[in-house]
Amino acid sequence: MADMINIGVDLGGTTIKMALIDDSGRIIDKWAIPTNTIDNGSHITSDISTSINKKLSEFHLDKAEVRGIGMGAPGFIDMDSGFVYKAVNIGWENYALKEELQKSTGISAIIENDANAAALGEMWIGAGKGSKNMICVTIGTGVGGGIIVNGDILHGVSGMAGEIGHMTMVTKDGALCNCGKKGCLETVSSATGIRRLALEALDYNDSESILREIFEKKGDITAEDVFNCAGKQDPLSSAVAEKAAYYLGYALGAISIVINPEKIVIGGGVSHAGDVLLTPLIKYFKKYSLPRIFDACTIDIAKLSNDAGVIGAAWLAKTKLNRVHTA
Repeated sequence: MADMINIGVDLGGTTIKMALIDDSGRIIDKWAIPTNTIDNGSHITSDISTSINKKLSEFHLDKAEVRGIGMGAPGFIDMDSGFVYKAVNIGWENYALKEELQKSTGISAIIENDANAAALGEMWIGAGKGSKNMICVTIGTGVGGGIIVNGDILHGVSGMAGEIGHMTMVTKDGALCNCGKKGCLETVSSATGIRRLALEALDYNDSESILREIFEKKGDITAEDVFNCAGKQDPLSSAVAEKAAYYLGYALGAISIVINPEKIVIGGGVSHAGDVLLTPLIKYFKKYSLPRIFDACTIDIAKLSNDAGVIGAAWLAKTKLNRVHTA
């Protein structure tokens, strides 16, 4: 292979996704290993190193042919040093991730927040391709965000820029968020937040509903159930979906007045709702942004799905790393 290889790593609480990616963004191969959180995650970097070495051997690649490793990781990270202050799901606290990864693999590495890495992937070859100013929102169990300005991730002074999920949306009687605050966007527009809103709606509304039938049959409901039922014009489900879209549209409208993006990309499991989410979201985004901002911006569903993180991490290796490998 004539081109240099970039290695993308997307670290999750249960799975570590990895890929060999060329300079055009093409995935040569991708694979995954379990995330070993035993002993506060102290085995993770060695597990990654072992897996990468095995893959390089499989493809008969020398480390001199690898430009570097880009890695998206959860938690609070110092982007310059690759130092993780805290990653609750992993078990890390005050962990020198970049240093340990480079020592373990012998390859230069760059570390980024996982939501930011996904945003970069969508900017490179996904729904945001060609956009230099964009907002990427990942809506799953929580709400993650990545903000790109002039082609680079906006980090802020302490690396906390883009934490969209923790914007306060409900100022009175808001639900408790896992960050310790109440009424965050995450409590009303994430999959778990939408489920909670739907369960509350079922409690307060005794009208007939397809969603109620699902709840009585399964004993529970999901955000996917809510959007599926909303797609069938179920009034209760439509009201819940509308409420979740309202809060998200309000938040994105406020952010866009500051950022003035050309693209907003919605990813994560909730994005699979498609137009059932997008139609009310665009309505509220228009209401809470400004005409010139709305006219210049399009909102699309992410294209890269679970590959966004590894692709964005590889983009970091491609564009930010100059050394072939560490000493």
